[in-house]
Amino acid sequence: MTITIKWPIFTYQENQIRMIRKIQCKKLKAFTLMELLVVLCIVGILILLALPNLMPLISKTKATEAQLQLQHLYTLEKSYFYLHSKYSEELTALDYEHAKLVTEDGQANYQIEIAEVSANGFKARATAVVDFDGDGTFDVWEIDQDKRLVQVTKD
Repeated sequence: MTITIKWPIFTYQENQIRMIRKIQCKKLKAFTLMELLVVLCIVGILILLALPNLMPLISKTKATEAQLQLQHLYTLEKSYFYLHSKYSEELTALDYEHAKLVTEDGQANYQIEIAEVSANGFKARATAVVDFDGDGTFDVWEIDQDKRLVQVTKD
């Protein structure tokens, strides 16, 4: 009677150890830290190059806030005029509630005020509280009783 032994005989634990070693020996495809830093630097440089070209667009979109607020104030003044036959000098009389400014941890970029009131007209003004492009001038918009919306000072 002959007994044949098949070599190699491995136990379950030995098989697991071999599989783990095979996995550890394989290299995973990934980026190195240096490659990631180079890509981040390139993206940062591209953003710095594009930002000055986007500043006028940013100022224009923020000016839309002033235009909308002044048009709303115009509507309130007209309604007040139809009810009282005069224009109001006070924002509270119009039930106009001003949003918190960005300087007061709010979101509004423009200070809205009624600049002048006469028997047959009014002028309201929106003055920016933030210099959008950093040149030292602040954006100013005005609207009158005829709904003429004018940019007085361009930022």
